[in-house]
Amino acid sequence: MSASDLKSQISNPTSNFAIIVAGGSGTRMQATLPKQFLLLNGLPILMHTMQAFNDAEAKPQLILVLHADYHELWLHLCAKYNFTLSHQLIKGGESRFHSVRNGLQLIEDPNALIAIHDAVRPLTAAPIIDESYIFAAEHGNAITAVKSRDSIRQIQGDHSVSLLRNDIYLVQTPQTFQWKVLKKAYDQAYDLKFTDDASVVESAGFKIHLIEGSYENIKITFPEDIAIAEAILNKKPSA
Repeated sequence: MSASDLKSQISNPTSNFAIIVAGGSGTRMQATLPKQFLLLNGLPILMHTMQAFNDAEAKPQLILVLHADYHELWLHLCAKYNFTLSHQLIKGGESRFHSVRNGLQLIEDPNALIAIHDAVRPLTAAPIIDESYIFAAEHGNAITAVKSRDSIRQIQGDHSVSLLRNDIYLVQTPQTFQWKVLKKAYDQAYDLKFTDDASVVESAGFKIHLIEGSYENIKITFPEDIAIAEAILNKKPSA
């Protein structure tokens, strides 16, 4: 995709949105705070994540969906770290599905492109973010994913069978959609089978399109992930 094509696809940032979903409890991190507030290179993980979207050419409007119990803490952290990036802060729901639905209710532009992103994926590269908007504008959705690097087996009854590794993709975020696609998808009733936004959209009858992600776009889930993320950040020229 040429630079001119990129600019033409995302030349109207007022129609670009990013819903940052920050509902993690921090249980697997063995931490007292939810993982999105833990420090990564001296700054809360969530701030790195939001800055990544601001650094993209798409310059989406940011909507942060956060459990109401942590709004006061977030505002305190923004003051402490002089984090002045413009964003809307709203209450999360009882599940990721309901949190995304809450964020979606703030967007009324039928021409909008909306990226949904995990708060604890702070290393997403700007070119991936921009490509997700470009691809979704043309195809309706763009789901970031990478091929599995490991051999894959599936349990079937009392034994396991091998699956073709080249056919297996590990899904990441951002997951980016046209407004009309998300609107129809999130008008559905909640179902336990919804594990991410792609599964919600697929259930509404849409075909899901994958775009190439990055193995560096890790989701910080366990304590060792902090060290891995810091190593990745510190090797970047801008670190």
